[in-house]
Amino acid sequence: MISAEVQHYRDRAKDFFGGMDLLQDDLDAYRYSSALLGIHGAISYADALRVGMGSKRLSSNDHGQTANELKSLLDSREFEQQQGVKHLRLLLSRKSRISYSADTVRKNEVEDIVKRAMRFADWAEKAGRALKIEGW
Repeated sequence: MISAEVQHYRDRAKDFFGGMDLLQDDLDAYRYSSALLGIHGAISYADALRVGMGSKRLSSNDHGQTANELKSLLDSREFEQQQGVKHLRLLLSRKSRISYSADTVRKNEVEDIVKRAMRFADWAEKAGRALKIEGW
């Protein structure tokens, strides 16, 4: 059962990142979409990792606790390569601004979000394999 859930959230993350990649050619027109797809892809990867390490909670309601719980689960497994948690925290901190703020988001801010989301995805893939998460 855990294996299927891990695969579900990992596949969802890859889907979000695929959409983000498709929009990269025109960030002027699709900056909000690109940024949100990157953020949601990172959230889905975090859910896959967390479920794979035994968490029963998902990120749907409290994104702020997502990075904290991921760090705690990684600590409990004595996993030292935790640089991805930093990227996740930053991405989560920008989610509300991208989604709900009336402020215009600059292209360079979106480029930074996309870059950090891709770094988080790379880290999550390596972490899932290194941790031998079932279904990864």
